[in-house]
Amino acid sequence: MLHIPLLRAGKPYRSLDAVPLPDVRTGEPVGEISQANTGLIARDLTLRAAASQRALQEIPVARLLEICRQAGRLFAEAELDLDGRPQGPDDYVRQLSSTTGLPHALCRANMGKVRYVLDNMATVLGGLTRGLDLSVLDAGWTGDAADPVSYQRQADMLGAVLPSNSPGVHSLWIPAVALKVPVVLRPGRLEPWTPFRVAQALKAAGCPAEAVSFYPSDYAGAAEILLRCHRSMIFGDASTVAPWKDDRRVQLHGPGWSKVILGPDQVEAWRDHLDLMVTSVADNGGRSCINASGIWLAGGPEGLGRQVAQAVAERLAAIAPRDPEDPEALLAAFPDPAMARRLGEHIDARLAVPGAEDLTAAARAGTRVVQRDGLAYVLPTAIWCQDPGHPLASAEFLFPFVTVVQVPAGEILERIGPTLVGTVLTEDRHFARAAMECRSIERLNLGALPTCRVSWSQPHEGNLFQHLYRHRAFLAAREPASDAA
Repeated sequence: MLHIPLLRAGKPYRSLDAVPLPDVRTGEPVGEISQANTGLIARDLTLRAAASQRALQEIPVARLLEICRQAGRLFAEAELDLDGRPQGPDDYVRQLSSTTGLPHALCRANMGKVRYVLDNMATVLGGLTRGLDLSVLDAGWTGDAADPVSYQRQADMLGAVLPSNSPGVHSLWIPAVALKVPVVLRPGRLEPWTPFRVAQALKAAGCPAEAVSFYPSDYAGAAEILLRCHRSMIFGDASTVAPWKDDRRVQLHGPGWSKVILGPDQVEAWRDHLDLMVTSVADNGGRSCINASGIWLAGGPEGLGRQVAQAVAERLAAIAPRDPEDPEALLAAFPDPAMARRLGEHIDARLAVPGAEDLTAAARAGTRVVQRDGLAYVLPTAIWCQDPGHPLASAEFLFPFVTVVQVPAGEILERIGPTLVGTVLTEDRHFARAAMECRSIERLNLGALPTCRVSWSQPHEGNLFQHLYRHRAFLAAREPASDAA
């Protein structure tokens, strides 16, 4: 049987404790994956962290950037080792789809996102550091002795507790390796394929094996990584990230509640923005925190919000389940059919609260949760919320789901709530300025840019460089050495 081992400072290790990786369609094991207990994780991180960091520190950053470029090509094109077996790109896509329910087309699209980050690591780091001379990572400081710039690393390793919802999120931890900080990965239960393949691609490209540790584990193992590493990141829903919200060592990647906001001058021109709204909701199967879960209208005549919601609902209802290998498949299956049913029941229970209406119900002419060829799907849903305070007005789920809300223009930016990405459509400079100053919006897309548009020069959720390094006061009595350590 196919087996995925631990990587203890890069060295494969088969644990006595292994769990199956079930196929979402049949329930039969695709393979099995070793599990790390808390004692093993604690021992390794105590004894190996400093040595792993030194292995990266000895490599000039220019060489690490070249390694990343080579790793990007290998990740996307090469056969890489999977516990003694070759894993090609098509094998990876098939295995990834089989345990996560993502259609092959979305697997390949996310594969491209990971490759892009590896290929363009210099650009990514330029964005994270705002153009800092990267030689500072080699010598610890740069510039002339009269006015030096110095950054100090804050951790020997970066811990990452990863999700199973979308392989593209792995592009967020990969830059740590180029920043000379080894990573300790706890993969999502159903998606070990991407982080393991990235680790093998980096190793094959010449990166020290110690740069990536890989510890599949239960929740206790995940907590051990977060507690042991001086800097970490965690992905999950609100309940998963909540216990760590006051720990400055942990960077949180929770729900996004991203939104498309139509300014008062654009609400009646909403048809011009329909494609953008639907793309923001449905891209990547609706599985990303940067997918829009809300469309908010700043004023407009009575009934306009319902009209917008109806148009969005009709477009979303056309997205139907397809065979995972169909290149036109846009909707991901749920690995656990019971979870899909519970999610449908959760939405129905909240629709019983007055003030909200599911406008996709009539368009799809069937139930929200469906079975097709042994796979469970929750169908795209658009809700018209007459009440901005309705429980569904601030909901977010792992499928194309959106609520449409209409409020007075003067109140909208005070009522939208936390918004990871806000696409604000307006040519009104006063409304644009108010959006610029709105503290509820973390990343602002001003103009016709879908919420899912990513620029690596503008991190949308935290800054990994600032998480791993701090700018410190520094004076030097001489110029830095010409050869980086």
